[in-house]
Amino acid sequence: MSELLRIEDLHVSFKTDDGMVRAVDGVSLTLNAGETVAIVGESGSGKTVTSLSVMGLHKKGQAEISGSISLSDHGTFKDVVHLSDDEIRDIRGRAVAMIFQDPMSSLHPYYKIGNQLAEAYLVHNRGKKKEAMARALEMLDLVGIPEPAKRAQEFPHQFSGGMRQRVMIAMALMNSPQILIADEPTTALDVTVQAQILALLSKLKKEFNMGILLITHDLGVVAQVADRVNVMYAGRIVEEGPVDDIFYSPLAPYTLGLLKSVPRVSKNNERLKAIPGQPPSLINLPVGCPFAPRCEYKQHSSEAGCNTTRPALLGTSSTHRSRCHVPENLRQELFANELKEVQG
Repeated sequence: MSELLRIEDLHVSFKTDDGMVRAVDGVSLTLNAGETVAIVGESGSGKTVTSLSVMGLHKKGQAEISGSISLSDHGTFKDVVHLSDDEIRDIRGRAVAMIFQDPMSSLHPYYKIGNQLAEAYLVHNRGKKKEAMARALEMLDLVGIPEPAKRAQEFPHQFSGGMRQRVMIAMALMNSPQILIADEPTTALDVTVQAQILALLSKLKKEFNMGILLITHDLGVVAQVADRVNVMYAGRIVEEGPVDDIFYSPLAPYTLGLLKSVPRVSKNNERLKAIPGQPPSLINLPVGCPFAPRCEYKQHSSEAGCNTTRPALLGTSSTHRSRCHVPENLRQELFANELKEVQG
């Protein structure tokens, strides 16, 4: 598989009256053609800030960004961090596109759907109005909207939530991007429609050999569509690996906590197991491991580093790594019984 995206040591901070918010703190990941890579974590973990960085959507002067974001512009790699505004606009929508979580707020309520899709095409193909409308109808048909010529003349409020999300996918595909970022694409949808949207994304990924960067807090969605997973906490990746390893052999206490908090049908009378405490302030992060104040395994650490030293991203496998001061083999033993309960 050819590499489409490589993020290396990405840092994103925002100045506030209370201090500097370190929203993303040294994130590195890759995305290949034909695969879906998920970024999961609680709200405020840095998932969306990472994806907006890839799109170059942080306003200059409001965010301090360092590191590199190299993405393929149809074979030519460009570093988004160091591009000018005009250069970013040139690749946005054409090399990389994004589906946002609330289509109703992303679509203009007073413009017909067909015109909005055509406008996305005209940004990179000026003057080709007939071609743009033909492309809009083609994309509406591709994403499964019946009678595309008729529906193109309608307004967003005339579409259901699931159909509006299909429109957003069609808009993202107007200029044939290689990378598609899906930010909570199924949040406001019922289970049936959610399954349809996920199936559509998987189909389009295979058909166009795209790479999909999936941003979500829904582990059920991750299990269904992701190939690899990056678990984020307090702006850092605390575990990365193939989806099966993350779900069946997690190595980070935070990842295990997320898995334990997923509601299960077979446990009707059991209280949900939430991770105790709250995520740390991104202005005043703990000196040691950011998860230490909430971690039930820190007493098993072979060193007193949990409260004094930030753990590195390490692992006995090159494809499955995590951040934790507790030795990996001991973590596997400690997690074994918990995993039986989660997987049961």
